[in-house]
Amino acid sequence: MSADPLFWVNNTWMLTATFLVFIMHLGFAALESGLSQAKNTVNVLFKNLCVLSLGLLTYALVGFALMYPGPEFAGDFIGFAGFGIDPGLDGLTAAYAEGAYTYWTDFIFQAMFAATAATIVSGAVAERVRLSAFLTFAAIYVAFVYPVVGMWHWGGGWLAEQGFHDFAGSTIVHSVGGWAALVGAWMLGPRLGRFRGGRAEPRPHSLPLSAIGALLLWFGWYGFNGGSVLSADPAALSLVVVTTSLAAASGVMCAAGGSWVTTGKPDLGMALNGALGGLVGVTAGADVLSPAGAVIVGATSGLLVLVATRLMERARIDDPVGAVPVHLACGIWATLCVGLFGGGSLAAQAIGVLATAAFCLPISLMLFKVLDLALGLRVSEAEEVRGLDLEEHGVEAYAPITQEALPLAAK
Repeated sequence: MSADPLFWVNNTWMLTATFLVFIMHLGFAALESGLSQAKNTVNVLFKNLCVLSLGLLTYALVGFALMYPGPEFAGDFIGFAGFGIDPGLDGLTAAYAEGAYTYWTDFIFQAMFAATAATIVSGAVAERVRLSAFLTFAAIYVAFVYPVVGMWHWGGGWLAEQGFHDFAGSTIVHSVGGWAALVGAWMLGPRLGRFRGGRAEPRPHSLPLSAIGALLLWFGWYGFNGGSVLSADPAALSLVVVTTSLAAASGVMCAAGGSWVTTGKPDLGMALNGALGGLVGVTAGADVLSPAGAVIVGATSGLLVLVATRLMERARIDDPVGAVPVHLACGIWATLCVGLFGGGSLAAQAIGVLATAAFCLPISLMLFKVLDLALGLRVSEAEEVRGLDLEEHGVEAYAPITQEALPLAAK
């Protein structure tokens, strides 16, 4: 083991960033459950816990080796280094990754990203997807789809050779998850009563929980983007933290202001998604944008969340948490912004966006269709009305209020 203090500092920061990305999964769970109906809370939490667990296991089995197959596959479309994870002779020394971190740290940091891509899909299909079908989809998507797109750029594949730049995953993570979220929400159809006149629209059951989730995601994003520096380099790391913060803040203000102007009331849910839109928007270019550029990208991303949400509603595509506007729409915009404001090649960025869509869309359609035929994709109307907590899990998140539970003054 190297005694080089810089190796120790770099590795410690990368592990800290990993823990911050882990906290993002708590943020997703809180945000999604808060924006869902109370009767589906256990189901939402169960999905988020299992997606994280499946992501870690499948990424260890095949995903990491698909995403980083080795230099012999440089410039290729796909490669595979073999099943499982193995640090080799130099994996725990400063000889690995130029002294920035160990093999184990590299794996666990990347595995947290992989699980995030599938978690994005969970919110878009919430409250009506059959649990077995969703978990099967998530396992396959994390094991095989996400790593292939990641290999194209971060693994030294053909997109890397095109000059494509995606610093922390606006396309590689967020758009990959976003395309599947769009397909899943469209194929499932809207929740009961979502777009039907005369029936109550499903409403979030806990905006405080959603706000906690969004702020946890913002907090975790410092590891998501900051860790993508891949070292504790002071200049690079501090710039990324500043651009990340400014983009999120401007995303909040523009989404909140836009909802205030268009509806006459400031919308908390839109403001929360504005923060997330700003974060996704800066993720592709957090290392190359100036502070002013980050504000512009964050502000436009916040407005894009508002516009994309309205377009989804007009198309009658039901996305309970706004996953598609936040992760797909802002992920695409973020990637293009590297060419517009970050000095990158706009053509290369556009190629990356189109290639990801061309790969993820048909695979998502095929997977969801096969799962629909094999397991059934959507729960029955009766199950949806009663709630997935009771139907899928046999338990409720919140104890029902009974006459005996009320205080004497209320009886």
